[in-house]
Amino acid sequence: MPMMKAAVFVEPGRIELQDKPIPDVGPNDALVRITTTTICGTDVHILKGEYPVAPGLTIGHEPVGIIEKLGSNVQGYREGLRVIAGAICPSFTSYACQDGYPSQDGGCACHGYKPMGGWRFGNSIDGTQAEYVLVPDAQANLAPVPDGLSDEEVLMCPDIMSTGFAGAEAANIRIGDIVAVFAQGPIGLCATAGAKLRGASTIIAIDGVDERLEIARRLGADVTLNFRKVDVVDEILKLTGGRGVDASIEALGLQSTFENALRVLKPGGTLSSLGVYSSDLTIPLGAFHAGLGDNRIVTSLCPGGKERMRRLLNVVASGRIDLKPLVTHQYGLNDIEAAYDLFAHQRDGVLKVAIKP
Repeated sequence: MPMMKAAVFVEPGRIELQDKPIPDVGPNDALVRITTTTICGTDVHILKGEYPVAPGLTIGHEPVGIIEKLGSNVQGYREGLRVIAGAICPSFTSYACQDGYPSQDGGCACHGYKPMGGWRFGNSIDGTQAEYVLVPDAQANLAPVPDGLSDEEVLMCPDIMSTGFAGAEAANIRIGDIVAVFAQGPIGLCATAGAKLRGASTIIAIDGVDERLEIARRLGADVTLNFRKVDVVDEILKLTGGRGVDASIEALGLQSTFENALRVLKPGGTLSSLGVYSSDLTIPLGAFHAGLGDNRIVTSLCPGGKERMRRLLNVVASGRIDLKPLVTHQYGLNDIEAAYDLFAHQRDGVLKVAIKP
């Protein structure tokens, strides 16, 4: 049986490289040979045991690669084609998908809904931190990479770019809005870029690392605030004359950032939450205006599918955004445990790590 190398979840605190069989290809599948993938903050939650997955599962959900083999039903693609697939790879046949919520795809269950059900790679099926990945419902989820774009230029499209842009889209940003983006990790940086593309006139980026704030400026931030040096809530209220921002985006998943994102919001504004939370949240009464402030709190899970990927690839190909600076380190798949150690401990200015099988 042909074998491949894969990063496998063993138990909380342990992800290790193992040999696994190369998957068989069903009629609706595609086998993709991975050329570049990466590690996500969600993978670190899995490593720590904060998000449970089955032992033995291959981790990872951000693939760039080449079609090795196609299922008999998959049309419009060819073997040898360079592609990406979204981190979220819904079937697009369930009730949830047809109701406009493909990220919550529950498959053939009677009601068709499952929270986060569209996230299959590295969650319910083997993922992308391997030499090969099996892409289910390939015709709905594979997107060809335009000629001339490097792996590093498109590596953010499957998850980080899609998620960050979704945060800006869900925030209902209009031309001329003032927007605050809390946390400038990879997703927050993409949310900052997305807010710029949506037409925000003033974007306030918040983080505790000056180097990340500098990247935020290059991606569209007009004002940068280091929460270690200033009271962020006071500064934002001063900047807006006490009015508050039209929209705030929370991109970390902590009680403190969620609270601050709510405290700086104008009455009638939108808080767009992208963070992955590991404990219960508390809503401060004053910032919530006792429930009478006409505010909206919305959450988003990375949109997937080939049309979403096509649009993101077009944004990259047009030159409207350059996310290569987010790829700060590169490791071979054989060194993925070291890559996890670097990324999980946020050493050496790491933002994203390119993993090359």
